[in-house]
Amino acid sequence: MKIPELFNRNELSRTLWDFRREFLVAGIFSMVANLLMLVPTIYMLQIYDRVMVSQSTGTLLVVSLITLFFFGVLTFSEWSRTRLLVRSGVRLDEMLSKRLFHASYEAYLNPALANPSRSFNDLTELRQFLTGNGIFAFFDAPWVPIYVAVLFMLHPWLGVMALFFGAVQSVLAWWGGNATKPSQASASKAQQEVSGYLQSKFRNAEVVESMGMVGNLYRRWSTRNANAVGQSMNAQAVSGRVVAWSKFVRYTQQSLALGGGAVLVIQGELSPGAMIAANVLTTRALAPIDLMVGTWSSFLSARDAFGRLRDLLVAHPPRDLKPMNVVPQGDMVVKEVVASAPGRETPILKGVSALFPKGSVTVVLGASGSGKSTFARVLLGIWPHSSGEVLLDGHPVRNWNRMELGPHIGYLPQDIELFDGSIAENIARAGRVDSEKVIAAATASGLHAMILRFPKGYDTPMGEAGGLLSGGQRQRVGLARALYGAPALVVLDEPNANLDDEGENALVRAVQGLKEQGKTVVLISHRSGIVSVADRLLILHEGGVQASGPRDGVLAALQKQREEAMAAAATSADPASN
Repeated sequence: MKIPELFNRNELSRTLWDFRREFLVAGIFSMVANLLMLVPTIYMLQIYDRVMVSQSTGTLLVVSLITLFFFGVLTFSEWSRTRLLVRSGVRLDEMLSKRLFHASYEAYLNPALANPSRSFNDLTELRQFLTGNGIFAFFDAPWVPIYVAVLFMLHPWLGVMALFFGAVQSVLAWWGGNATKPSQASASKAQQEVSGYLQSKFRNAEVVESMGMVGNLYRRWSTRNANAVGQSMNAQAVSGRVVAWSKFVRYTQQSLALGGGAVLVIQGELSPGAMIAANVLTTRALAPIDLMVGTWSSFLSARDAFGRLRDLLVAHPPRDLKPMNVVPQGDMVVKEVVASAPGRETPILKGVSALFPKGSVTVVLGASGSGKSTFARVLLGIWPHSSGEVLLDGHPVRNWNRMELGPHIGYLPQDIELFDGSIAENIARAGRVDSEKVIAAATASGLHAMILRFPKGYDTPMGEAGGLLSGGQRQRVGLARALYGAPALVVLDEPNANLDDEGENALVRAVQGLKEQGKTVVLISHRSGIVSVADRLLILHEGGVQASGPRDGVLAALQKQREEAMAAAATSADPASN
């Protein structure tokens, strides 16, 4: 397979292939730098074998000036390749950061993906390897044979010693990688589990404190922490053995190279200058291997990071949805929708079909676990594992450009998540704050008077206000965010779960106001008190449609079913009727 074909197999590989010129130039600078690494060896040969013999200060001055010039070129080459690769790393981040942001965001919609947020850590790890010592080791490694060839030119035994120690270091690198990777992976996993366990308990500090659970949680945490410490100590012990052996081999190589050269000098087969130069050259010849030993774990980590980034980008390709240039009207049709989840044998939704005419209010009822929240996400096109048709104004909802559709959609999930910023910025969906729309949305949700009681009003930071807001008030902030800009379609998932009577009255008024404006409202609840605002009802039972249609017709049908069931129960319980 040709190299271009190899790099065009996926999006991340194609992006890296775009940097081939930068890596080629860096390779040229590396070639110059590695050639000039021979200068100290040649300088020593000239000093010991020419200057010391001739006692000529003029020769010493000329040789030293030439060497100084070459050192300047060497320094410039190394500085240039470092600067080039650092700039390439910045450009790589600029090219991939936006793409990874959107891919990670889409991955969060998929419950099967464990931790998409680590993609930026993976990008950092890959970038640091490609712009640090790890990549320099690969650039310098091809010059090892040249240094060894020079040693063979000085004396064959010097070349043989370099090959022997190179082989020993290579075996040491292989052994060190295999020995340290399992223990380091286990230690890292154990430490992440301890940290995650602790953070999850800190988020519920009020519950823990109020019910005296600290002691019990400490005992559980200490067991996990002791295991993590043990794993870490084991990993450090293994790594320490590898480092100790590496130092032993390095020191032995330096001493034996000098001792072997001395033996050759004694036998008259090598000059003293060549002996010193050979020792320096041997160290330089094995430096790339030594660097690869030190950066091998970084290479393996960068390889794993590359694999995770590649899989993320492949799983979430860029969306090429052209704007429809159509203002949504809110006419929804759902046809034979089946929704599932990874690891679940039976579907959550089983062939659900329903109509949501423009300007209507539909209340979706059902017991807990009947699939109501999943149905809300399917309706908005944000549930990844579904089939069937969900049409908005006759167009599949997944085909709409989200940037175009978003302002015309209002969504209030069960779990309210408020963002950093002021109350006004939260209501305005983290975008440009339109004061009139913000106040209108807050008024519709019954928040306006409460917000004005804050010293900074709508400019109150959410971090400052969050601790002062009750669950119902936070839910109303989320409701105001859903109502911002009078969207054409509003989906409210359990909007009255935390509301008191005043909040529920505000919710009813808000829904009635949307209905008067001709907006489509889908209100999901398990409380039947909200039914009074409905035009239509959709009742879900174990993922299927139990009843659907105009409110009065559905209620009459349900009442008839209950009466028939009661009559049947009474008949079976009366012995005289048998």
